[in-house]
Amino acid sequence: MCATRSLTVDGPDVLVEGRGRDVVVMIHGWPDTRALWDGLVARLAPRRACVRFTLPGFDPHGPARAPGLDAMVAQVAAIVDAASPDAPVTLVVHDWGAFYGYQYAMRHPARVARIVGVDIGDVGSPAYRRSLGAKAAAGVAAYQLTLASAYAMPAPLGDAVSRRMAAWMRAPAPPEAVRARMNYPYAQAWTGRFRGARPIEPRWPMLYLYGTRKPFMFHSPEWLERLAATPGCAVHGLRAGHWVMRDRAAEFESIVEDWLGEARSG
Repeated sequence: MCATRSLTVDGPDVLVEGRGRDVVVMIHGWPDTRALWDGLVARLAPRRACVRFTLPGFDPHGPARAPGLDAMVAQVAAIVDAASPDAPVTLVVHDWGAFYGYQYAMRHPARVARIVGVDIGDVGSPAYRRSLGAKAAAGVAAYQLTLASAYAMPAPLGDAVSRRMAAWMRAPAPPEAVRARMNYPYAQAWTGRFRGARPIEPRWPMLYLYGTRKPFMFHSPEWLERLAATPGCAVHGLRAGHWVMRDRAAEFESIVEDWLGEARSG
C-alpha cells in the first residue's frame, strides 16, 4: 500500500498518495471530483507522489464556491508550492482542470516540468475557432450555454438540467453528485470573465491524449500537428469519448506511465 497524507492549504482538501522525486498534480474538470484519477493514481503512486484535489464548489458535500480565474490559478499555485516547494511538478489535467492548469503553467512556467493534457488543447485560440465548422460551433455553444444557464436557475431545476446534460455527455460522475453549482466555469466563460486567458503553447515536454469518438474536438489540427512535431512532446488519439481515462483506462494509464518514464530519463 502506498503512503497517503494530506496537505494543509487554504482551500480544498489535498490528498498526496505515493512517494518519489516526481510530483504529479492532477486537476479534473466538469462534473467530476478528484476520484476521476483513481486508476491513474493506482498506476503511478508506487513510484511517484500523486497530488489531487476536488475543484472548489465541485464537492457535492462541500460548500458552494465559484472562484474566478485569478483565484483559481492562485489556488493551484498554493497546492503546487505546498506539494513541491523546491522542484517543478508534472501537471495532469482534463477539461476545466486543463484550462486552469494551462493558465497556471503559462503564468508560472518555471514551476512546471511536464504536462499531460487530456482532451483539451488550444481551445480559445484563433486557430481553434477557425477549425470549428458551423455544426460543431453550434454544438459547443449549445451544451456550454445550457450549463451556464442551469447555473443561474433555482437549484432543483438547475441540478436536473445539469444531470441530464451529464448523462447525454456520458460523464462518469454519479448522477446524484452532479450539481448546477459546478457549472460556474461555463457561466464565467460566457459572461466574459476569462478575457485575457492564453491558449496553451507548450514550453515544456507535453503528452496530449484525446478521444476520437466525439462530435467535435477541443483542439485545432494545426496545434495538434505542431505539438506532435515538437521534440519531447507526444500525441495519442484513442478510440474514446471526452473521458479518455475512463473509456480506455488501461491504455491511457500505460501511455502516461511510459511517457513520464521517458520524459524523466530524457
